[in-house]
Amino acid sequence: MKSADKSELFLSVINNNKGIIYKVANLYCKNDENRNDLVQEIIIQLWKSFGNYNEQYEHSTWMYRISLNVAISFYRKDKKDLSTPLTENIIAMVHEEESGELEENVSMLYQFINELDELNKALMLLYLDNKSHKEMAEVLGISETNIATKISRIKDKLKKKFSLVNE
Repeated sequence: MKSADKSELFLSVINNNKGIIYKVANLYCKNDENRNDLVQEIIIQLWKSFGNYNEQYEHSTWMYRISLNVAISFYRKDKKDLSTPLTENIIAMVHEEESGELEENVSMLYQFINELDELNKALMLLYLDNKSHKEMAEVLGISETNIATKISRIKDKLKKKFSLVNE
């Protein structure tokens, strides 16, 4: 493939799936400067690995895998600057018209998800994005059975946290 064709295809793939990059960056970074750095690093790593893209996977699966790996590495480099409470403004963007109680529950859900370790946080991001167990397994590199078990355990954990808040 010619370099110009490769660049054009890469830009098309990025443009069609850019939401993945921003979802991951918003989940792992709390401030704009770090988030922008992470987005840039994700795009650089996507470009570096684009030549090795395996066409048996969807572009979105490939992007999630690289984006999450970069974000986790980025997060581990400097945990104190990259603590990840999802802010109310992100939730407000997504749920502007929602009622106050629902918005509060969504906010709490994201707060609870934010308290999970990196793998489980990534798993919940994919789950909330309606990815299949197969896609999640491909992105995270664990078995579908393990995915199902982890999701079940996380749901139980989240239910317990909500019940403690509502008591």
